[in-house]
Amino acid sequence: MNKSDLVNAIAISAGISKSAAGRALDGALDAIKNALKQGNEVSLVGFGLFTVDQRAERSGRNPATGAAITIPAAKVPKFRAGKGLKDAVN
Repeated sequence: MNKSDLVNAIAISAGISKSAAGRALDGALDAIKNALKQGNEVSLVGFGLFTVDQRAERSGRNPATGAAITIPAAKVPKFRAGKGLKDAVN
């Protein structure tokens, strides 16, 4: 399922137009991104938890040359599925 398929499913489920469903989906995704940028967690009960994790600086190798490189520290988004989503999939 891609974004347009998801917008169609939202429009049918909510009984709204595709353009309104697209705006609603974009708004929800923007709200999640902004909350994560500010360091907050986003918890959707029954669906899952979006968090930001800190990945430490580490050493690695350039696959082309084999030279040692330093991979900088980074913040990475993470998602942990909730019980409701796990139960729906199984």
